[in-house]
Amino acid sequence: MQMLYNSDSFAVVMFDASDDDAAGSTSALIRGGYEIVDKFARKEIFIEGALAQSFKEGVEALIESQPSEEEIDEYLGRFSVLMQHPVILH
Repeated sequence: MQMLYNSDSFAVVMFDASDDDAAGSTSALIRGGYEIVDKFARKEIFIEGALAQSFKEGVEALIESQPSEEEIDEYLGRFSVLMQHPVILH
């Protein structure tokens, strides 16, 4: 787990996980994804697979332009409509 981004509006955490059964194998299955939290809406989404790859590519393209925090938040806001899970603190 690695915190990638944290602003007043959003937080993004990357999760990397490998298949323990394939440990030592050169073809180990690597799974992971990104958790995006909308702090104002108090909702989150976990994305993986093709959507996570698309998210990563979009972020990489955005980073090349040295964006402001507002521009990054605007990009992350596109995922807010997909967020269904409320953020619950324990």
